[in-house]
Amino acid sequence: MIAKAKGLPADAIFLDLEDAVAPIAKVEARARIVDALNSDGWGDQLKVVRVNDWTTQWTYGDVIDVVSGAGGNLDAILLPKVECAAHVQALDLLLTQLEKEHGLDVGAIGIEPQIESARSLRNIDEIATASPRVQTLVFGPADLMASVNMRTLVVGEQPVGYDTGDAYHHILMTILLAARTHGLQAIDGPYLQIRDLDAFRRAAGRTAGLGFDGKWVLHPTQIEAANEIFAPRQDDYDKAEMILDAYEFHTSAAGGARGAVMLGDEMIDEASRKMALVVSAKGRAAGLTRTTTFEPPIS
Repeated sequence: MIAKAKGLPADAIFLDLEDAVAPIAKVEARARIVDALNSDGWGDQLKVVRVNDWTTQWTYGDVIDVVSGAGGNLDAILLPKVECAAHVQALDLLLTQLEKEHGLDVGAIGIEPQIESARSLRNIDEIATASPRVQTLVFGPADLMASVNMRTLVVGEQPVGYDTGDAYHHILMTILLAARTHGLQAIDGPYLQIRDLDAFRRAAGRTAGLGFDGKWVLHPTQIEAANEIFAPRQDDYDKAEMILDAYEFHTSAAGGARGAVMLGDEMIDEASRKMALVVSAKGRAAGLTRTTTFEPPIS
């Protein structure tokens, strides 16, 4: 799986020491992850390791072994089941000591807290600001569903009896608003029914529509769908670029120095520009190229 992951078109790969590893294999798995991080063949993917959470006996050993053995090839630590700022701060302190000991740039290894309980959701702002290393807030759906006693066994699906609206909307928006408030990424967690690609598309479309930056995938078949869903549609990208060009022209002296103008049948203004910047940035990051150009009106 690790060898195959190196060639996959995912933006980030995380190697797991937590839920994917049986308790009796956790210590042995550390060396395998170190070997993988130090091996050749990786592309441009961010390389992340999920350690065990602070309530276990493995966390400090996970961090020490992985960073000591492969810290120069590690972009971030994914910390699960974060309940409060202290969990992030403890990891920050340990990382700082290890970076100093091994001659690594202090602060280079990021932290991705995973939001997985009612308490973590309530404490999300203090978690988001607990360390300058925090880069991303990650939704952990299964544990959070269990934390609030949600009545379903299918991760990400609506619970039986909840027939109006979206049972996850408050959770998702809380994570998203905290991320945007503090300048962080917001990443949706996995959809576990890996053979149901249509259901994955529905779940990914929900969070992409809200404004999340991406979603975990558990199988290569989900990657193409995720990349497609989280990239803007071509028409939307073209329109965003047109809005930016038109607004820049019309607010200039040559364009009449106007703050609100018509683009086709739609009025655009500064708020339109801000919205267009979001779509444009996502399109450029996805490698889209525009198929239309803005032609200034001839006076």
